[in-house]
Amino acid sequence: MQTRTILSKLRPSPVTLILLGLIAYLWFRPPAWVSAWNQPAPDVPLDGRQRLADLQGRVVLVNFWATWCPYCRHEMPAMQSFYDDYRHCGFEIVAWSLDESAETVAQFMHDKGYSFPAPLAPPGVSAAFGGVERLPTSFVIDRAGRIRHKVSGQVHYARLERLITPLLGDCSPRS
Repeated sequence: MQTRTILSKLRPSPVTLILLGLIAYLWFRPPAWVSAWNQPAPDVPLDGRQRLADLQGRVVLVNFWATWCPYCRHEMPAMQSFYDDYRHCGFEIVAWSLDESAETVAQFMHDKGYSFPAPLAPPGVSAAFGGVERLPTSFVIDRAGRIRHKVSGQVHYARLERLITPLLGDCSPRS
């Protein structure tokens, strides 16, 4: 009888349940602000041999992130899954890291098994995209080399599908 009395006192109120649900939702799907753009992507270097303009003809997700950013780390599995499913359709990812060391980034990518390119961001590249004020921030570039969307916040698979698959045309994901 006494146990039942104690348990009845531990029942959460509906307000508590709603707040816990909201916290869980924001943890797994934090808000992101998606804005439509229609401007040329900057021609910035990817590495010593290639430039972003060399990827024209492909749909590109440019992502700014860091290994110390929890939301960045949380979005990476969805990015890898989408990359695996749509790379054959002409989709590419450039995940520019704002970390201090290329070794830190390479170790993180290797440990997690991510296969998309994740170089350190060259000096001035975030400014070329209008400045990156928060991490993660992503840009969707169409086949013509125009920025179509800016995502300030975390991407997830459904958001990537909604923003990118219309730009890929008639292509089905790999199963």
